[in-house]
Amino acid sequence: MSDTLDFLEQRHPLQREADLMSGLPQLIARAQGAQGWARILHGVAAGEIRDRAALAQLPLTRKSDLHGLQARQPPLGALNTTPHRQLRRLYVSPGPIFDPEGYGQDWWRFARPMRALGLRAGDLIQNCFAYHFTPAAFMVEGAASKLGCAVIPAGIGQTELQVQAMSALRPDAYVGTPSFLKIIIEKAREMGADIGTVQRALLSAEALPPSLRQWFHDNGVPHVLQLYASADVGNIAYESLSDGRLNPGMILDEDLILEIVRPGSGDPVAAGEVGEVVLTSFNPDYPLIRFATGDLSAVLEGVSPCGRTNTRIKGWMGRADQVTKVRGMFVHPSQLAEVLKRHPQVLKARLVVSGAMASDVMTLHCETQGAPASVAEQVADSLRDVTKLRGEVLLVAPGSLPNDGKVIEDARKYE
Repeated sequence: MSDTLDFLEQRHPLQREADLMSGLPQLIARAQGAQGWARILHGVAAGEIRDRAALAQLPLTRKSDLHGLQARQPPLGALNTTPHRQLRRLYVSPGPIFDPEGYGQDWWRFARPMRALGLRAGDLIQNCFAYHFTPAAFMVEGAASKLGCAVIPAGIGQTELQVQAMSALRPDAYVGTPSFLKIIIEKAREMGADIGTVQRALLSAEALPPSLRQWFHDNGVPHVLQLYASADVGNIAYESLSDGRLNPGMILDEDLILEIVRPGSGDPVAAGEVGEVVLTSFNPDYPLIRFATGDLSAVLEGVSPCGRTNTRIKGWMGRADQVTKVRGMFVHPSQLAEVLKRHPQVLKARLVVSGAMASDVMTLHCETQGAPASVAEQVADSLRDVTKLRGEVLLVAPGSLPNDGKVIEDARKYE
């Protein structure tokens, strides 16, 4: 298949799984050489982490924890295995959170999605991600260098100049946010400029609804792919094409282990169930072990029609952080996970907060299989013990609750 980057993308799934698991002990051992990971993974025997079951016993490190970890041990929370002054770049993301970049080629693993878009050596890319403080533009630069593509370092803003550059330099592709591409196309129409060489677009950092994707198709950009990435991990998953047609789902990067866990816990959910995206990255400079992104997604069954055999996810499906204030007190998904651990009869649960302002009602809907009615009272006691709030418990049949990753639903009326 001509649009794959290498043979890794077409490995048999069992071979890929064996390769990833065999690398876990070395990854854990290397990470434990950094003070931050040594503290997080204290007491863990690296040689015993050889499969998903063992990996799932390790603690989560949440993206939301990074600011505190970095404040405790500047500048990178001592999670970096390469000293920060020996890295290539250090970025400042909102928070502030500091993110590193090492010297390895295509360090952010962005070449796979760019190749999936059809980019080849000799193609020209207009790079419209910001070059200021944050890493997205440099993710594109590293991949373009690996693929042999030339880059117009356009950055963001200066829409008229963007159009002039496209019209004069005739790039083959745009890489950046979807909203800015729409602005550029509308400005080109206003200016009467021809930017028709831009037939391909790799879009990220914002939602891409089907209506906007269709708008691009209708306005001269027929090949549009979406990318899921972060400043901590780099490329996570990406869309692909077959004969110019978009394939379902997003294909996981080859150098990551994906887990989908129940929000508020580290427990993996069943295949197809919506949960929080947790990643383990084999990055040699900045390894991440069970890194909880805070994003929701689900595994999509089967392999992509494009021939890439890695796991597919359904894309970004919302945020896992569902902290809700009830009667002046915060209720966290992790508290509900604690309640469930006390009651193995409960297969799945969802806390619905209803009522109007100043009259909150908490109802914990619990999926159970043939559990006695007394379980509801026991769960209610645990809910009160953990959250310090009274709530009703409703036992429901397995499969009754929506598969949307929510463990807390705010159904209150605020009018």
